[in-house]
Amino acid sequence: MDDTKRSELVRMGWDIHGVVEEHYHCDPATRNEPDAWREKQRLLLADMAIHLLQTALQPGNIELDKLTNNLNAILTIADQFLPHADLKKATGKLYSGR
Repeated sequence: MDDTKRSELVRMGWDIHGVVEEHYHCDPATRNEPDAWREKQRLLLADMAIHLLQTALQPGNIELDKLTNNLNAILTIADQFLPHADLKKATGKLYSGR
């Protein structure tokens, strides 16, 4: 994929990101409302997935610090949806050996 197409996809990602983030911030759910909170967390997961898309497609070399942070956020949020997978525990390995 050439840099022009990559840049276009990153820009499109920002458009989607804006809509998702707006809905996330408008959602009044709190941890005291488990079902509503879980739905809000789905928006946050989508937000972080868009950041991962942007990191992966940004022209030039992939920024490993951004990739690490993107994966940390995704694993941390996804852990509540897949508690049996110990995803939060796996995040510790992302920062070891640096």
